[in-house]
Amino acid sequence: MPEGGRIVLLVTSPRLPAGILTAAAWDLVRAWPVLTAADGDQAAALRAAGVTVTVVEPDPERLIGLLAAHGTVVWLAGATGDEDFARRLGLRLAREPSLAELELCYGSWDPPGARLLDAVAVMDRLYSPGGDPWKRQQTHETLAPYLLEESYEAYDAIVSQDLAALREELGDVLLQVVLHARLAEELPEDERWTVDDVAGGLVDKMVRRNPHVFAGEDVEDVEAIIANWERIKKEEKARDSVLEGIALSQPALSLAAKILQRADRAGLDVPLPADPGLGSALLRTVAQARADGLDPEALLRQAALRYADAVRIREDVAPGE
Repeated sequence: MPEGGRIVLLVTSPRLPAGILTAAAWDLVRAWPVLTAADGDQAAALRAAGVTVTVVEPDPERLIGLLAAHGTVVWLAGATGDEDFARRLGLRLAREPSLAELELCYGSWDPPGARLLDAVAVMDRLYSPGGDPWKRQQTHETLAPYLLEESYEAYDAIVSQDLAALREELGDVLLQVVLHARLAEELPEDERWTVDDVAGGLVDKMVRRNPHVFAGEDVEDVEAIIANWERIKKEEKARDSVLEGIALSQPALSLAAKILQRADRAGLDVPLPADPGLGSALLRTVAQARADGLDPEALLRQAALRYADAVRIREDVAPGE
């Protein structure tokens, strides 16, 4: 260790409750002086545990000056990590390494999904008084078209195999989820729900419908997993019809395919309409596509896009003819 001693930069996750630290971090703050640039939840939690935390100006020379008396000094970084101070301190010690050894200690880490908490916090700020007036004017009904539009844009990214675009579009879908949840917090008390209710319901559903993962149930293959899912779903919903729960607003081809799929899974042998009308003919075509293992919605989409390309080519050619 350099003659001057050791300065430890203690960084913690602002997304975890204050006071949740590793054993190594607790050993540090209990053994050595702890300094920080400003009071915050983490400093308050340390003080509540009997640790002395001193608020000082973020001055590299001041920390270096304390080393002679203590040997080691702990700098408790703020919520943003105090990157500017850490950079200045690092440059100072790089010019004169004998002054001190600079050590980084992670007292806690962001758990997977931690940035989702940021998304919820940002949306709360936008929707609260003093935030974004446009968002405060919205309702579930006025937002519905945007949810559909963003979902289609994410679908387009998947079809085009553009993973960078997919990441962005899924963020836009997530925006719709957290905004709808924030709106619901303003409902009358007996109707109110939050994003935690949304996430909690999802977690409970995933656990219930995947007993082969969470309850040790044996399954032979993927078909058994699907059968389990459908059985558990049926028990949960207690629906009068196998068609309940189908999104009727989806495109007609995918709607027809979904209805045919539900009827098939239920073992219902319902004759297809035999009249020569266009709608009936299209339904029979969808049924044949399913029998052949094809996705009629995707196939029509692909054909339409190919035709669109041909239209664009023709547009370029036509003016010069």
